[in-house]
Amino acid sequence: MAQEEIVCCVKNCELPLDANYWNNQYITNTTGWDLGVVSPPIQQYINAINNKNLAILIPGCGNSYEAEYLLDNGFTNITVIDIAPKLVDQLKEKFIDNKNIKIILGDFFQHQHQYDLIIEQTFFCALPPFMRQRYVYKMHQLLKANGILLGLLFNRHFEKQGPPFGGNQHEYEQLFIPSFIVNQLGTCTNSVVPRLGSELWFDFSKNENVTVQLFHIEGVTCSNCANTIIGHLKTLDHVLQVSINTNFTDLLVVSTHPILLSNLQDKVSYDSKYKIVNNQL
Repeated sequence: MAQEEIVCCVKNCELPLDANYWNNQYITNTTGWDLGVVSPPIQQYINAINNKNLAILIPGCGNSYEAEYLLDNGFTNITVIDIAPKLVDQLKEKFIDNKNIKIILGDFFQHQHQYDLIIEQTFFCALPPFMRQRYVYKMHQLLKANGILLGLLFNRHFEKQGPPFGGNQHEYEQLFIPSFIVNQLGTCTNSVVPRLGSELWFDFSKNENVTVQLFHIEGVTCSNCANTIIGHLKTLDHVLQVSINTNFTDLLVVSTHPILLSNLQDKVSYDSKYKIVNNQL
């Protein structure tokens, strides 16, 4: 398999990355990201799990090799979700006689449940970077106390406009900490050959000692504005971390206690064009 095959698509990349886009990838069989097998690092992790009754979620599940491996190894409570109708129909047919898997067609960010373990495999990298604050918020909400988010993240940036969208360890640390406690985050040593050296293995625990809140913010037009706002908000009592997405529309606030919307708005009132709205998913 050539290195460039990890590029998710080879045509229509200018289209919105919505349900129609992903559905068309499966209709046209334009699925260059598909390994065809369970990812070796995830397989190794699964082999070490003793509790077969864990509630496990695989978002953006694709062809669900990880789910199939879990089922083959006796796991009893698997949920997979994807936004592409064509794919979900195929999965429902594939697992039609298996009662231990729930297959959902829908938007991950609207999903409501709680899980012991969430497995990340090429979902994060398929999302436009402006959705990363929402990803952190939603993952924190979906995990039970002491829940684990783990899997693989690209440790590289891609020359072509994605998907996939990459990053590096420092960026991920800034994004996920302190919403999550880092158990492991480092170069993956047993990636599939085409991705060897370009993946990070991560194992994060939900941080139960923080509140993670997501807000909509208006009026921000540049990185300098965003950084100034972040600096102001970090001076609030109990605030540990603040980030604004690349589209300057989502505001993620991590704190030791819930932060009132009015307190956030007061901190940005130095410029009347800034408005913060309680817009949690």
